Amino acid sequence: MKLSQKALKAINNPVTRRRLMDVLGCTEFTIARYIQKNSDNLTKAAALQVIREATKLPDEEILEVEKK
Repeated sequence: MKLSQKALKAINNPVTRRRLMDVLGCTEFTIARYIQKNSDNLTKAAALQVIREATKLPDEEILEVEKK
């Protein structure tokens, strides 16, 4: 599962990146890499909760359905 481009743009700011660092236990460089590569780590429950709170977007707009 991946994040939508809309969600990636919304979380790519210092405040949200710091909150993601705290819940995922990693560095800012790692978070930046996760955002750049649209890592599955951003879809972990703790990260999704931060993204929901920061963006106020519904899950349908945060998550992207992968095509097979």
